[in-house]
Amino acid sequence: MHFYDTILSPLYYVVSAIISAFHGMFSQVFDPNSGWAWGLSIVLLVLVVRAAMIPIFTKQIKSMRTMQALQPKMKVIQEKYKNDRQRQSEEMMKLYREAGTNPASSCLPMLIQIPIGGALYGVLRLISQGHQVGVLTVTQVESARNAHIFGAPISGTFYSTHITSVRIVTAIFILLMCVTQFMTTRQIMTKNVDLTVKTPYMQQQKMMMYFLPLIYVFTGPAMPIGVLIYMFTTNIWTLGQQLVIIRNNPTPGSVAWKERQARLKAAGKLNADGTEIKGGISALVKSGADTAVEDAEPEAAPVRQQPKRQTKAQRASGGGQQGPKGQQGGGAKQGGGTKTAPARGRATTGGGNRQGGGQSPKKKS
Repeated sequence: MHFYDTILSPLYYVVSAIISAFHGMFSQVFDPNSGWAWGLSIVLLVLVVRAAMIPIFTKQIKSMRTMQALQPKMKVIQEKYKNDRQRQSEEMMKLYREAGTNPASSCLPMLIQIPIGGALYGVLRLISQGHQVGVLTVTQVESARNAHIFGAPISGTFYSTHITSVRIVTAIFILLMCVTQFMTTRQIMTKNVDLTVKTPYMQQQKMMMYFLPLIYVFTGPAMPIGVLIYMFTTNIWTLGQQLVIIRNNPTPGSVAWKERQARLKAAGKLNADGTEIKGGISALVKSGADTAVEDAEPEAAPVRQQPKRQTKAQRASGGGQQGPKGQQGGGAKQGGGTKTAPARGRATTGGGNRQGGGQSPKKKS
């Protein structure tokens, strides 16, 4: 345990400082040596930690949604490269990069909470042994060591005592932790998963729904009651926070998404294409700008006229414009003139003026 305490020693100071501050606040209402003063201090420790993790939790939800949306593509890659693990892994990473997600993002909140919970466990363990820890004074250590909640010391564990009250309180908290963990996972499965797509991810979630609560059954009896309070409060926070996010930002195609679409439609906030009608000042500004653009008549584009083709005779005579029937605009049909063929025809000339005595040259054979 010395190595464990050495690694988490910096966190011992952070955790003990937060608990000490809240204990001083609750001591104004409850008996400073009571389990309520110390137990509520642990509850507020959870609130501080989880409030600081809201941006990370939001990122976790987005990552989980993206992973669910990518499941069909992932299945195709797995089938296509099932005999080539290296290529399969490369294609998976390429898919993650294109989608802008990372599977580790969904585990980040849990990875952050583990050292905090471990530090609280170490603080309460040292308190139960009567050792000074972090910023807690000797008087505070003795007060926390002897503090009881529901008739059991908050530093007691199921394995470390034969006192019936400690074991009963521990068993109740373990049961509550299992129920809240099960509800949290089940909430995702029943509300926030696209049921139209059957993927291995859904099977994994079902396994986790039953597997995670079992972890508490085996690890809970070794944890102090104070740590169980911390973990139970964490589960309650997660359940409530997840409920809010699923209600307001559900996965498309899920039950929660359909319920949200129905609410928006009933409130008249749904467009014909199924998108939400945005409200607020920004929407009004955007609407006004769109209206101004729509009202403005588009400027007529200039029409480019293709130059007409001229005959060789027209080009030789100075490039006169053709008339409406393809004849030379500047010439007149009179004596001494030259008759021109249409634009694509050949020019024909007489021996003189076009009069009765003139003849056209014969075509050479």
